[in-house]
Amino acid sequence: MKKRGQIWVETIIYTLIAFLLIAAVIFFVKPKIEEIQDKAMIEQSIEFIKSIDSTINEIGQEPAGNKRILELGIKKGSFKFDGGNDTIAFEIETSYKYSEPEVDVAEGNLIVLTKEKSGFNLISITRNYTQYNLTYKMEDKLKILTEAPTSYKLSLSNKGGALIIIDAEIN
Repeated sequence: MKKRGQIWVETIIYTLIAFLLIAAVIFFVKPKIEEIQDKAMIEQSIEFIKSIDSTINEIGQEPAGNKRILELGIKKGSFKFDGGNDTIAFEIETSYKYSEPEVDVAEGNLIVLTKEKSGFNLISITRNYTQYNLTYKMEDKLKILTEAPTSYKLSLSNKGGALIIIDAEIN
């Protein structure tokens, strides 16, 4: 009878040790996995903003009346179309540091800025336009698109003018 009880005690102890080891691995590995995922998302966002920039420049070079529709899938973070400041931007909160905090990093025509907040970093990817007047529904206002399970349809069109107006709408 003593042997049988000892086997059960050993089994429970070994099971508890295994659970503790699994918990320790998850505790240390999960943040690193999330950081790698955030890094990949930031790099994809930079490429996506470059794609939007390319589309805006393409529309701006063509005659008034040209229009393009882009699909925006936002799984994390937010996209800002700022007609008042003639900028587009993407912001994401993450534990990953893309660059030195509070230092602008040029990524082609984009400016990437990392700001330290309590417990996380705010990464901002911004493109400023001086050659175009960006508007949202023909008004100089800010439109923020947040995380959504489905894609947004962003419509960009050239409305012409001395300073070419690039108008955006969400369909």
